[in-house]
Amino acid sequence: MTRLKYTFAGLLLLACVPWCQAADRIVVIGHPNVRKIDLTTVQRIFMGKTIEVDGVRVRPANGAPSLVARQRFLSQYLQTDEDQYVAYWTVRRYVGKGTPPHEVKQTAEMIEFVSKTPGAIGYVDEADVLPGMNVLLRK
Repeated sequence: MTRLKYTFAGLLLLACVPWCQAADRIVVIGHPNVRKIDLTTVQRIFMGKTIEVDGVRVRPANGAPSLVARQRFLSQYLQTDEDQYVAYWTVRRYVGKGTPPHEVKQTAEMIEFVSKTPGAIGYVDEADVLPGMNVLLRK
């Protein structure tokens, strides 16, 4: 009987894995005038190397450093961490190569900024995606 309990518990845990992973997924969202983009383009936009996509000037938005979504975005999409990202933008700004993306304090502010700002691109947890949102990339 004990072995059956452990087998059942293991199966429940395995069934939860896809759901738990989806909860950690970050999606890139954009204003309706921005088309779907690939990972390389997302990386170039958030690193200040691309400012236009298909003739549309893009305006990237980051969550505040304290937001978990920002940490996940940096890790999943840019393969970096907060310290490296801040250092990158400190140098880039110092040498006159641009300014870091616009920063928002919370998810609701990100959604509002992206929906109302032409060319805006941001990111949210997949669970926060609302019907009708322009999802540019899911990784």
